[in-house]
Amino acid sequence: MTTTINESVDKNVLTKTDKRKIIFLICSVLLFSVMNGTMFMIAVPDVAKSFALSPSEVSWVVTGYIILYAIGALMYGKLADIYPLKYLLAFGLSLFAAGSILGFFSPPNYIMVVIARMIQATGASSIVATVFIIPSRYFPKERGKVLGIVSSTMAFASGIGPVIGGFITGVLNWQYLFLISALVLITIPPFFWKWMPDEKKKEGKVDILGAAIIAIAVATLLLFITMVIWWYIIVSIVFFSLFAWRIFHSKNPFINPEMFGNAPYRTTVLTAFLAIMAMFGMMFMLPLMLSEVNELNALYIGLVLFPGAMAAAFTGRVAGTLTEKQGSKKVVFIAFGLMMTGFFLISTLIGSPAWILGAVIIISYIAFPFIQTATANLISDVLSQSEIGVGMGIYNLFNFMAGAFGGAVIGKILDYNSTFTINPLAVAQNHATIYSNVFAGLVILTLLNGGAFFYFSFKRKGSEYLQ
Repeated sequence: MTTTINESVDKNVLTKTDKRKIIFLICSVLLFSVMNGTMFMIAVPDVAKSFALSPSEVSWVVTGYIILYAIGALMYGKLADIYPLKYLLAFGLSLFAAGSILGFFSPPNYIMVVIARMIQATGASSIVATVFIIPSRYFPKERGKVLGIVSSTMAFASGIGPVIGGFITGVLNWQYLFLISALVLITIPPFFWKWMPDEKKKEGKVDILGAAIIAIAVATLLLFITMVIWWYIIVSIVFFSLFAWRIFHSKNPFINPEMFGNAPYRTTVLTAFLAIMAMFGMMFMLPLMLSEVNELNALYIGLVLFPGAMAAAFTGRVAGTLTEKQGSKKVVFIAFGLMMTGFFLISTLIGSPAWILGAVIIISYIAFPFIQTATANLISDVLSQSEIGVGMGIYNLFNFMAGAFGGAVIGKILDYNSTFTINPLAVAQNHATIYSNVFAGLVILTLLNGGAFFYFSFKRKGSEYLQ
């Protein structure tokens, strides 16, 4: 007889103290996971100087990490439907720590640095995969609030990571960033085995061949997005086609094809993809804009962006509370409103003093925990308990691809100059005009995503999930 998650974890056993410990634990490890990515982005120029590398060569410090991080989020999500979360997290954290230690103590060899980063990614992806499953599994009545706390932690880590990374790289050396990540080891022995609930393994198998096929498909797609080498997209299409055939002909498919027939789930994932693409496009563009238009150095750019990231961190709880009280749909629309308002104000004020831009950037940044909390909560509503693991894995995978796609597309657009201004109120001049136009384009994209796609897709289905 199959053991269900609800049978293996009696949520009534968890006291308020137990729940606080679990929240503290998952936020602590999530902090290390997200910071690890943002810290190393700041250190890329120093890594290039250390090994005399070209930009394309040194990019593997980030690209290799992102690819395995995205694939791992999907794989661990699937495994979470079968194996206890405690074991998956302990295994992932051990890999993350092992990669960190290898990176710090490895000889001055770039290949070893890349290998260490990939080991880190293989382990760190278990964290982002499971922290979005834990609220649904352990906190069904407080899911929205916990997801809000998780989103706040991600926003805080994204904001503090570049600051810590820049400080450590400047004062010590970029290798010490590995040592910071290795501190995650302190969470495993004394806390994980004591605080995380015990669960029983569910019956089921993982389609190894299907997992390998989808991993290659995703990896080649991300390589195409980040490097724009056309044969990668051809390989990706071939393997996605093989995966589609596989899930319809396997007795135990890696992903149940019926999940893609779930209209509310499909709509939510695509809505999140377009929203996260816009948000990450903004985050990619802002440092470039502040450098080129306002002529700020890295330190001052960080100071301008830092209040936005901190505001997002502090509003995560608000997003969670509103999701619980008002429903996921309303919070999604709040997020769209914040995004459009922020994008429009930035588009209008590009070329203004940095402190003015820093103030209006806050509006766009605080949209991040709203969109992430609401869409993740909505996915938990529209999927069964047995599907939440792989469903969240797909959700996280699409979010990572959205970030890569948004940065790649906007990077290409910024290579061109603009002779006209889309926003009639914009004060931008010369090359600043292209930045104004891209932000105006993000307003239009968000309006189409929220006002047209999300709203009408659910309205047409008459879905009860819009409550």
